[in-house]
Amino acid sequence: MAGGGLITESVASMSLLTISDHHYDGGDDEQKSIVVAASSSAPIVSSYNDRIRPLLDTVDRLRHLKIMEEGIQLPTIVVVGDQSSGKSSVLESLAGISLPRGQGICTRVPLIMRLQNHPNPNPELLLEFAGKTVPTDEEHISDAISLATEEIAGNGKGISSNPLTLIVKKNGVPDLTMVDLPGITRVPVHGQPEDIYEQISKIIMEFITPEESIILNVLSASVDFTTCESIRMSQKVDKTGQRTLAVVTKADKSPEGLLEKVTADDVSIGLGYVCVRNRIGDESYEEARAEEAKLFGTHCLLSKIDKSMVGVPVLAERLVRIQANIIVKCLPEIVRKINEKLSGYIEELNKLPKHLTSVGEAMAAFMHVVASAKESLRKILIQGEFDEYPDAKEMHGTARVVEMLNKFSADLQSAKDANASEKYLLDEITVLEEGKSIGLPNFLPKVAFHTLLQRKVKSISVIPFDFVEKIWGFVENVLISVLLRHSENYPQLVSSTKRAAQNIIAKMKQESVDWVNDIVEMEKVADYTCDPTYISSWKERMSSQEELMLNIGNKWTKFGNFKIVHLHSMKSSVPEAFDLGTRVNAYWEIVLRRMVDNMALHLLFKIRNLVKNDMESEIVNEIMGPHGNGLERMMDESPSVAIKRNKLKKSISLLKESKDVVANIIDKISDNFDY
Repeated sequence: MAGGGLITESVASMSLLTISDHHYDGGDDEQKSIVVAASSSAPIVSSYNDRIRPLLDTVDRLRHLKIMEEGIQLPTIVVVGDQSSGKSSVLESLAGISLPRGQGICTRVPLIMRLQNHPNPNPELLLEFAGKTVPTDEEHISDAISLATEEIAGNGKGISSNPLTLIVKKNGVPDLTMVDLPGITRVPVHGQPEDIYEQISKIIMEFITPEESIILNVLSASVDFTTCESIRMSQKVDKTGQRTLAVVTKADKSPEGLLEKVTADDVSIGLGYVCVRNRIGDESYEEARAEEAKLFGTHCLLSKIDKSMVGVPVLAERLVRIQANIIVKCLPEIVRKINEKLSGYIEELNKLPKHLTSVGEAMAAFMHVVASAKESLRKILIQGEFDEYPDAKEMHGTARVVEMLNKFSADLQSAKDANASEKYLLDEITVLEEGKSIGLPNFLPKVAFHTLLQRKVKSISVIPFDFVEKIWGFVENVLISVLLRHSENYPQLVSSTKRAAQNIIAKMKQESVDWVNDIVEMEKVADYTCDPTYISSWKERMSSQEELMLNIGNKWTKFGNFKIVHLHSMKSSVPEAFDLGTRVNAYWEIVLRRMVDNMALHLLFKIRNLVKNDMESEIVNEIMGPHGNGLERMMDESPSVAIKRNKLKKSISLLKESKDVVANIIDKISDNFDY
């Protein structure tokens, strides 16, 4: 990235104290001491390039706005290390202040350290937590941090993921923002929760996982780096080490083999190593830096380590460079995410129902709900459209109605006497025998036809009633689903609209039941059709009578699928019974088709009326009737919508402010950096 190169050059030009790269090959110890003393008298950082400072201020401002709570990650230097690795001492050296010390975990909450080089000779220290700002000073900072930690994480030795921000404005400190995390410990001590390791690990992984995070891994020179828990954690999220910088502490206590450790790099530290000597006892920070310079300049083993890899000033410079690069790299993506989330939240807020403040507004909103629901139902139950529910097949109304209607027809056709094969023509012979009367021969008695017809109608009469129950149950589910979806922004309407839907469906279903009952009774008492297929079907069936009589005469046992042994002794009654049976069966086919056709027409008519008129009337009566009070209740915004509205407004306000912050920095640096 072009911008990255420019920033690197800019950072490189900053006036930072670095240990001289000269090899002290000549001269005596006194000369070396003079060089070290001259170097150590300067502050860690004397100035910060004006083009870089605004970048860090922007990120700090975004962090203060808590933009990370909106899912937008910020470039962050995250400090991790095993317990007693010297992590706090490194931060003290960078900040020039004292942090809490003691047995066990000293850092119990994420400590966001904002170091700002400040020309004022009087340091300014502030703590920010729980929505308040507490000023303090160098003498009392350690106690102030301890008190703030107790307020956040409670008394004792427990930890919390809620951060504490420490702002240090001091002459000579590097301009850095870092997050110090609790030291890693596997074995809980007295007063610590049993799952302390898991709690710490969770916090650390949350901070170091984002690609925007730079991991500052603090290691003790006295341990095998490959066994460090902090190394194991960082390798989980940064396998190549390109986001990890290692700081090796206690070099003065374990100098043996340190050169080999930091040059062999067995643990893949992509950003390199910096070895440091921490302050000891009552040393001032200036004295500590002088001793550090002397140690790495004169020690027989440590002096062999390249000067670009030793000293707190080198660490400060390295961190400043890294921080500048990662900010420039991430800034365009931060801008994109802010714009994307802002647009999404505004769109989501606009979709929320308007907060109703008058009966007129409530009436308009209510009529919009009803009209929208009617349109959806028209598409689902009348037009056969399902664009609103593409994947919910149970909402593809006309298709499901056709399926149920086809099954209804199939059920009617399959409702046959299980013993029909065994008693072929016996019912016909019996009713003919019982229906005899004085009159001309060769006339079929009408009572015989009606008796058989009534038996058939009775045998299937339960099927249309079951169908009516199922079809209106389906329509009720669709109706309620649509109404609830369109009134979801007005929970006050939910119970009323659901009740109205159930009421209107109950009425419709009862009307259909009454209609079916009339249809069934009409089929029992009347035998009429103008359908010409009745005659043609009867004639076609009668054409097989001769074959039947031949089979009976030959004493055969079957006629097609029917057993006819019992007809051998009733041969004289068979022709008339066969004629009666064919007439009944030919007419029955028409009855069944007529029943299905009428049912389909009835449903189309009732569903259309439901969608166009009845549903709206029922809902209006339920909501606006004498006991409805629905419009007044609509003006009371539901808690869930109110919470969502306030949350969206808060997020939009935060993102707009963040957008302004980023826009200001881009305007300022556009002439200096190429993104």
